[in-house]
Amino acid sequence: MNALSAMLTKTLGAGGPGDIWVQRGLRLALPLLAALLMLAALAGQVSAQNDDGEQDSVQSGSLLVQGKDGAPLQAIRLGTDVDLTVSGPTVRGKITQAFRNPTKQWVEAVYLYPMPEDGAVDSLKLVVGDRVIVGEIKPKAQAREIYETAKADGQKAGLIEQQRPNMFTTAVANVGPGETVLVQIEYQAPVRQSSGVYSLRVPLVVGPRYNPGVRADGSDPVPDRAVLEAPVILDPRVHGKTNPVSITVHLQPGFSLGDVSSSFHAINNASDRAGGRTITLKSGDVPADRDFELTWKPSLFAGPQASLFRETIDGEDYVLAFLTPPSKAASSRQPAREIVFVIDNSGSMGGESMRQAKASLVYALGRLKPADRFNVVRFDDTMETLFADTVSADGGNVKAAQDFVTGLEASGGTEMLPAMRAALADPRPTDERYIRQVVFLTDGEIGNDQELLEAVGQGKGRSRVFMVGIGSAPNSFLMTRASEIGRGTFTHIGSTAQVETRMRELFTKLEQPVATELTATLNGVTSDITPAVLPDLYRGEPVVVAAKVSELKGAMTIAGLIDGKPWSIDLALAKAVPGQGISKLWARREITDAEVARTLRQLSDERADARILEVALAHKLVSSQTSLVAVDRTPSRPEGTPLVRADLPLNLPAGWDFDALFGDTVRHAKAGGAELAENGLDLPQTATDAELRLWSGLALAILGSALMIFVLRRRPGEAA
Repeated sequence: MNALSAMLTKTLGAGGPGDIWVQRGLRLALPLLAALLMLAALAGQVSAQNDDGEQDSVQSGSLLVQGKDGAPLQAIRLGTDVDLTVSGPTVRGKITQAFRNPTKQWVEAVYLYPMPEDGAVDSLKLVVGDRVIVGEIKPKAQAREIYETAKADGQKAGLIEQQRPNMFTTAVANVGPGETVLVQIEYQAPVRQSSGVYSLRVPLVVGPRYNPGVRADGSDPVPDRAVLEAPVILDPRVHGKTNPVSITVHLQPGFSLGDVSSSFHAINNASDRAGGRTITLKSGDVPADRDFELTWKPSLFAGPQASLFRETIDGEDYVLAFLTPPSKAASSRQPAREIVFVIDNSGSMGGESMRQAKASLVYALGRLKPADRFNVVRFDDTMETLFADTVSADGGNVKAAQDFVTGLEASGGTEMLPAMRAALADPRPTDERYIRQVVFLTDGEIGNDQELLEAVGQGKGRSRVFMVGIGSAPNSFLMTRASEIGRGTFTHIGSTAQVETRMRELFTKLEQPVATELTATLNGVTSDITPAVLPDLYRGEPVVVAAKVSELKGAMTIAGLIDGKPWSIDLALAKAVPGQGISKLWARREITDAEVARTLRQLSDERADARILEVALAHKLVSSQTSLVAVDRTPSRPEGTPLVRADLPLNLPAGWDFDALFGDTVRHAKAGGAELAENGLDLPQTATDAELRLWSGLALAILGSALMIFVLRRRPGEAA
């Protein structure tokens, strides 16, 4: 400040009777000048451009596109069509995403979206006008390099990357003004079966993940933290819902159909000529804010069912066994259970999810028998254990636990790790009087998945882990993987209307495990079977085993213990019926086995990555080590024209409480002082004329100060 004062005094002149007015003018002008200079410097940093003329990547939450006249322009719009074909035990999914750019700028559209955690993504097509560009599977780093080069060269390009097995990003570069680009993704997934009911679930929205902070030792439990940050979560009370989705299911189950229903969406259900059904949404399309679930039953379901499917691809044979265990009367020998219930009461569980979780746990506590022992653990970013140890399930203890659960409120962060470790801690690891079970109720929306899975693998001991996914869009990958490693099952409760039915089904499994110590072997052929370790089998739960075989001969034998007695079934490979997508499911499961082996420290990171890369490249699948990339070789963006990144906003999953989740944070749409438009789509902000205005103001301020000093010096005789 003193140097600046001296410079101006010297420039304007000093000495003589008017000096006092110069000094007084400087006292008034210099604070203003200093503030303006600081603002100008900040403006220069904000609008700094990189070497190729593009604006620096727009950060999450700042999605305003502003035109030259200062008026906001609408951002990239997204529409999605989901087309599913069910063929026996497999589902072929085709997702078409339409990115429309209503702005006058060239845009890179980036969209974070969910996929079934057991889906095998294997196809990408980019449709630009009448041109179709087919994507290729490449190692992840190579695919990213190809995409970035095409983006910089002004070429249309698409990139599909896996962030988690159930979370992907689509990036589309160089979408021109007024242009629409179609991105089509295809995947293969297995049909689920439980208690005689077949189902498929299509995740439609990624819930915001809670990411724990960096540890005291400097390690980051969420190494890909930046990627997992959702772009913008819309507050449903302020903005209209976005990202409309239409869904069609072609249902050919391979048996005579009985009841077909959708858990959360109204549907049209029409018979087709082939004896199957065509399912569509009654409303035509819906906002992407909750998962779609379809269930169907055979017209008659009796006794054990076993089926074997086959597929030959590139001269290689693959088989898929789908086995529902024999039903049996309740065993007279039912050992007592020791159950630790864990309930998530963090902020993401606010609203409907918390009501579902509390109702589920109150119901579960009421199902306990006096011979059982139990405890309750609740957690947010703190943890509380109701009793010092498990206690008998007498009336008083159960009532105290139900009162404790009823009084819970949702708030805080989602620190699952301490709660899981507390639940798995077993003070009596050799006590065979009780079957030890952990029932964990949560939406699972965390970024440190790997830490939690490692805790289950290392600490499960004799415990079986049963994950109960709460809410409209739970983290099903984490739930499924944790229950698999913990030799339990995953149950999804998507509405309060499902609480009693789903919890009754779960407790039937908890009370009567059907088969344990399961193994699968192939006789007479060389084979590679997956999963490597089979989970326990519970009433109504199928076992699904895939294998790559040297030839279609011999038999697959699945064996285990039922009520402590040996049980087995043989399936002849020669009698397998044709199926579709079996090779993809085998490959996806092989990749999962490598990831589980990494989690359990049975494979090093390097060996696991190498195995995943080998299988994914051979079967053309997106994985943690591979991506799909498609490039239109014809440049479309004029050289020198800037490219703006637009992270598409996401809906808040249905039933979530915005305030409990975000509080006073401004993620729901304030960027550069402007809010999302009512339709939730008027967002990314790039360069504005703010810097020009700041420098203009600075120049005027200096000019005004100089003029004031000049005038004052002309009137030296006036009093101060």
